[in-house]
Amino acid sequence: MRIGVQVRAQDPVSEAGIRAQLHGRPELHVLPPVTQASPDVLVCVVDRIGEQAVNAVRAFRGAASPKIVLVAASADDADLVGAVEIGVCAILRRADASADRLAAVIAGATRGEGVLPGDVLGSLLSQVGNMQRTVLAPRGLHLSGLSDRELDVLRLVADGFHTAEIARKMSYSERTVKNILHDVTTRLSLRNRTHAVAYALRHGLI
Repeated sequence: MRIGVQVRAQDPVSEAGIRAQLHGRPELHVLPPVTQASPDVLVCVVDRIGEQAVNAVRAFRGAASPKIVLVAASADDADLVGAVEIGVCAILRRADASADRLAAVIAGATRGEGVLPGDVLGSLLSQVGNMQRTVLAPRGLHLSGLSDRELDVLRLVADGFHTAEIARKMSYSERTVKNILHDVTTRLSLRNRTHAVAYALRHGLI
């Protein structure tokens, strides 16, 4: 099956140029700019990755949730995290966005692959590390969204301890332990404490 691709840009010339590059690719089905169909991949063309571009991509995406490939001339390091938050899974510089390269990145996006220029990846990792140190850590949180206390409870559940035993080990009431587990399962949309432990193990949190 061909990959449904929609191209949107902040200016019509850039949009027409990328559409022309992708037309005729046998693995791609380029959708019209206005369509009721939901694309598999949304290719957004912007001058610079910044707050204005992030807002534009959010508007282009609308209520749909396609994979987003961003083609940009340059990047504002301060807004890279914002781009990731709205679902951007790949960033290409315009200078590198040949038809073959762009088609390969689009195909990779449908397989869950991410692509970032080396310097952009370095900036993004630096921002994430800074966020952990200055924003999350002072509040006792990790990038996973779980606190040290929540992770300690999940470790004890994984070790086979019941609620009363966990409460005694951590000097909490049983109600507090139950509330912690309820908060974790609700926030992460998990079914029960077993599912929460499986989630934590699968993501290397415990």
